[in-house]
Amino acid sequence: MDTQATIEYPAKASSPNVNGDVKLTIGDRSLLVTSVFDVIEVPYSTIDSIATGDYTVTIASDSGVYSFSRMGSLLDPFHAAVYGAYNSAVLRSLFVAGKPSVFATGDVEVNENQPLGAPPQEAAFFTSAKTPVQVYGDCVVSLPPDTNARRAPLCFVSGLDKSGYGLTLLLDTGERYSYTRLGYDAAPIADAAERGIRAIRDRTLAAVIDIDPSLPAEQASMLARLIPSGVAAPFGRLKAIAPSFTAAVETKLADTSASETFGALKTLCSADDIYVGLRRNEAADAAEPAEPAEQAEPGAAVPDAVVPDAAVPGAPDPYTLWLIAPSPDGSSATVEFAVKDSATFVYKTNGDFAGFASRLNRALEAISFKREAIRLTDEELRKPEYERYYMASKRTAALRFVRSCFAGRVIHAGIDAWQRKLLELWNAICYT
Repeated sequence: MDTQATIEYPAKASSPNVNGDVKLTIGDRSLLVTSVFDVIEVPYSTIDSIATGDYTVTIASDSGVYSFSRMGSLLDPFHAAVYGAYNSAVLRSLFVAGKPSVFATGDVEVNENQPLGAPPQEAAFFTSAKTPVQVYGDCVVSLPPDTNARRAPLCFVSGLDKSGYGLTLLLDTGERYSYTRLGYDAAPIADAAERGIRAIRDRTLAAVIDIDPSLPAEQASMLARLIPSGVAAPFGRLKAIAPSFTAAVETKLADTSASETFGALKTLCSADDIYVGLRRNEAADAAEPAEPAEQAEPGAAVPDAVVPDAAVPGAPDPYTLWLIAPSPDGSSATVEFAVKDSATFVYKTNGDFAGFASRLNRALEAISFKREAIRLTDEELRKPEYERYYMASKRTAALRFVRSCFAGRVIHAGIDAWQRKLLELWNAICYT
């Protein structure tokens, strides 16, 4: 329950949980509705929409619809304040960092490439009118007062159109984000997005050269285009561009906790088909607590963070590596993070391994590589400690898809036991 907020808004409430005269308090994590006898907390993570009209603010949430009226001159200030607090929670859930360089208001059209195997009722196309649009260093964010808020990551942008006083971003995942009716803010929005794309390219290029200083400029540039922000790419494609780079990657893998499993995976499937990703660690990552040893509670739901090997004394490598490997028939994807005390995750691919790998790249980037979010059960995701992930899953189609494909995890209890359990999971998926 929030304790920082001090302003109380008097209102008449109509809802399944509280009715009559109430006081409304806006906190960082939730809205508190206080009556004479009850205190109801409405977490922002459970709110699906906030609307105003007919002198009433209406909030639809997982626990029901709350209508607040008879607020007089305080109605508009309350609506603005609760919308602002809600948007702050949305930005946290989308792992948006820093301050926007440009912001505007316009119409937003989102066309999400509906992934293979997604539920038929899942919306793949929608529009939002008169919506706040903000550009950050690595993304463009739209913030309508509902679950249609979206973060468009610039690292996946493969096409950009600035015509018609607007901006359209085409992602290599098949998604399309269009921002129109921006007026005079159209050019600043587009310019800021282009600066972000160039900055990501430059950072990726620097990371590639840092890993393999011997690379010629052309090869380094090709690799940077293939692995923007360090997303995973097929080992064979990387090797075809620069064998020296993949040799450097293998050397790094040999010094991580994934060394044995990488060796085993190369005997179970073609090494060229294994995706490898390298994420440049940031100081914030190193500051997060490590996941408790997996052998202690194999099935426990515990807060999870990608803790780089660089955070372990004696291991100064600034990169975290991970692998995505297919089963021989492509029906399964094995995801291995080169992180101490991390289990191996196994997913169904619905027969499209490359498509799954693309969606996994998209999902991991969206949640800042907080790997726990891609394997929690729906029941666990609704717990208060995971509200950030719950909100993210509502607003990220790739994350919902990856989560729906989760089949199990394999504990590292010796390479022979690990391989035996992995093959059991692969076989179980193959025959379902």
